[in-house]
Amino acid sequence: MMKNYPIGGQAVIEGVMMKSSKGWAVAVRNPEGNIIIKSEKFKKQKFLTKIPLIRGFFILLETLWLGLKAIDFSSKVVFKEEKSSPWSLALSLFLAFLIGFLLFIVIPLYITRITGYVFDMVSKNSFVFNLVDGILRVLVFIGYVFAISLWPQMRRIFAYHGAEHKTINAFESNEILNPEYIKKYSRLHVRCGTSFIFIVLVISILVFSMIPSSWSFILKAASRVVLLPLIAGLSYEVLKLSTKWQKTLIGKIIIFPGLLFQKITTKEPDTSQIEVACEALKVVLSFSYMET
Repeated sequence: MMKNYPIGGQAVIEGVMMKSSKGWAVAVRNPEGNIIIKSEKFKKQKFLTKIPLIRGFFILLETLWLGLKAIDFSSKVVFKEEKSSPWSLALSLFLAFLIGFLLFIVIPLYITRITGYVFDMVSKNSFVFNLVDGILRVLVFIGYVFAISLWPQMRRIFAYHGAEHKTINAFESNEILNPEYIKKYSRLHVRCGTSFIFIVLVISILVFSMIPSSWSFILKAASRVVLLPLIAGLSYEVLKLSTKWQKTLIGKIIIFPGLLFQKITTKEPDTSQIEVACEALKVVLSFSYMET
């Protein structure tokens, strides 16, 4: 009998990565039509990933690192690229953080600062300043995702994202892991990273409102980086609670924006894409058999 461990995942180039507390696996369809799988069993669960508030940030870092490894593997399979070194992966992660810092911190903050020159309420009231900054951050995020959704290759990745969600939904409903049975399930999922991002955006407004509006632009930008672990930790706990309370009114309110936005970040997959997600999940579940 198999333990019902929470399963997460991520779409990659022509494939899907699945992850449980026991390990992770990525399945990718190569140009010849074969499914190539890479998997790794975790040695043991890290202590820091068990502590409330603290665990959210470390789980986020782990997820980003595993996601980068999965994308690197998928690009190797699909484009026949050579295996990347750990240093090149670390550089890619750093560049991703840098782009994220510019897009979602520096640009919204700079526009908000300019807005403050026009409207005194924005420059003198910390909550209003951070509310405007937060709204701009949401708009930048939505614009960014909408822009990349126009790229045909990204639309295929979004379809694999939908396949990932359908497969996890089927598994959590005790469905047979067969593409024909899975395709009827929803492509939306309450634990999706999209929902997490929206929770982060809302909580960041509340946390950043504690920063005095009189601080300089550099201090405000730096404080947003320093407070990221706290925001990630709080957001992770809220996401866990919203999943537990998803049938209650407050739970539905929390998860609704993320589910709505998944209409963009997921597309309806075909049977072959669901098959890839199935293979990744089967490997992950093989790590989770009950020990005798």
